[in-house]
Amino acid sequence: MVRRMIVVALRRPWIIPHVLGAAWAMRARRWYARPPFLPLPPRAYVDWRMETAYGDAHANPPEDDLTRYLVWSTRLRRLMRRAPHD
Repeated sequence: MVRRMIVVALRRPWIIPHVLGAAWAMRARRWYARPPFLPLPPRAYVDWRMETAYGDAHANPPEDDLTRYLVWSTRLRRLMRRAPHD
């Protein structure tokens, strides 16, 4: 999915802020302590997302689906920051 996000960003440069936000939000905990020392999502998380969305852990989502997800996730994170907390 990370590679797919990069391809989408190259084809649709306006989505780059959404890609960066989603990538940061999905990063593995303590990513800086394990090779390759990149803020990548855990493979199990990506597999689970693909399994629940497409019925196949190794699915390759269409660009339009990924674009909609990236924009939606940005909006959701913004709403969560503004929401009052108990």
